[in-house]
Amino acid sequence: MSARLHLRPGKEKPLRQRHPWIFSGAIQRVQGQPAPGEIVAVHAADGAWLAWAEFNPHSQIRARAISWEQAWPDEAFWRARLAASIARRRQLLPAAFAEVGACRLVFAESDGLPGLIVDRYGPHLVLQALTAGAEARKAETVRHLVDLLQPASIVERDDPMRGKEGLPPAAGALYGQPPAEPALIDEQGHRFLVDLAGGQKTGFYLDQAGNRADLAPYCAGAEVLNAFSYTGAFSVYALAAGARHVLNLDASAEALDLAARNLALNGFGPERWALMQADVFTQLRVWRDADPQAGGRRFDLIILDPPKFASSRGQIDRAARGYKDINWLAMRLLRPGGLLATFSCSGLIDRDLFQKILFAAALDAGREARILRQFSQAVDHPVLLTFPEAAYLKGCLCHVA
Repeated sequence: MSARLHLRPGKEKPLRQRHPWIFSGAIQRVQGQPAPGEIVAVHAADGAWLAWAEFNPHSQIRARAISWEQAWPDEAFWRARLAASIARRRQLLPAAFAEVGACRLVFAESDGLPGLIVDRYGPHLVLQALTAGAEARKAETVRHLVDLLQPASIVERDDPMRGKEGLPPAAGALYGQPPAEPALIDEQGHRFLVDLAGGQKTGFYLDQAGNRADLAPYCAGAEVLNAFSYTGAFSVYALAAGARHVLNLDASAEALDLAARNLALNGFGPERWALMQADVFTQLRVWRDADPQAGGRRFDLIILDPPKFASSRGQIDRAARGYKDINWLAMRLLRPGGLLATFSCSGLIDRDLFQKILFAAALDAGREARILRQFSQAVDHPVLLTFPEAAYLKGCLCHVA
């Protein structure tokens, strides 16, 4: 018999509404001694059966619901979940399944697979197991992925979230032989090299695919600053759309080297782009303080795509100050009538708060700003309506007078 979680009175409502997270404070008692990642039965205070969930005694999210059907979630259950997730991408993004296509195949809770991330980069897959449950079924997941997709390799990437779940670091080949060189992908006719073993996230910001395409037309004829440029993907789209010049600014020499390779791969000569290795906050302040005639810079369009500033609720205030500061600096560096494409991938900074931050930044910069359009994550990063926490990426295109 499986172990059981008994919830406190009144704590079953989110679970009945199909929200998958069960926090430690909602649990009255644990019957049995479930190991991390073990599937447990969840019961209401009155004893009513509610769901199956994956347990983790080391996480504040004590359990993650996986099924609201009483049938035991066996291996066929997990294979069917994976197959359904992949089928949705085939329906929505058929081009991503071409020889060098790329997309997110599995987006954790939004696909009914808590803690599991799987990205496709051509014939190679990158996997992240971010929860005890995903870790416990990792070998099973690899078997199913091989059966369903026949990849050349499956590479595991580490993530700080594993530490919060009480899991050790994990990285390396799970199947096949990963490429010694960066993998080649095609995104809407643009080619990119992706480092499957290094870099940020799983090697490429797949979540920005639609935003890159949507922003590109506004770059025509513009002098563009791509801050936190990483692989230079926004820069490739901007130049392809007719940007006059793009400056790629990033603190990482490795990222800038990859950006240069990606720009050259797409046929753009160095007369149309430049690289600068520097801390973005520091460099923007240098330009702000310098006379435009003596080393200061001004731009027609600035892209701000910083890394996550808040990974816990205790960091929200500090993150908000960081977002305000970087957007204030960018607004000061735009020519009158310039455009600011600004993003936040911190899920704890919701869209409403982000817009308030932009309001405060514009006010302090003494600039009149208007939101022209909103950005969000790509279609292969869906938001399950019962799990709004999946909506983490938001952005705005602002006209700054």
